[in-house]
Amino acid sequence: MIGAVAIGLAAGVLAGLLGVGGGVLFVPGLVLFIGLSQHQAEATSLLAIVPVALVGAVRQDRYGNVVRRDALLLGLLSLAGAALGVALANALSGRVLRDAFAALVIAVAAQLAYRTLRPAGPRGR
Repeated sequence: MIGAVAIGLAAGVLAGLLGVGGGVLFVPGLVLFIGLSQHQAEATSLLAIVPVALVGAVRQDRYGNVVRRDALLLGLLSLAGAALGVALANALSGRVLRDAFAALVIAVAAQLAYRTLRPAGPRGR
């Protein structure tokens, strides 16, 4: 139980601070510390993200940072993507799903590192 609380708190802070879903922490934490299968961990992470995303979106909307039309479009398209993703995930073995998740995390980390370490362009980015 304490492990689940720690995982949830860490993922919530990460989500609020960086605008990410927290699945980068949720999924490995649920597999390693709680003992869920890869499929169970990913499904649990998806469900746990709903309230986090809602709170974050409401707070950011209050600051005027949400373009509502774009948010609605992204939300509707995400529903279709989620349905397709679930179908694909259920067709894969736990090992293949785990390896694909690990590859995604490594790719995202590499992209973040590249963007952080590259020289600033003409506009200071």
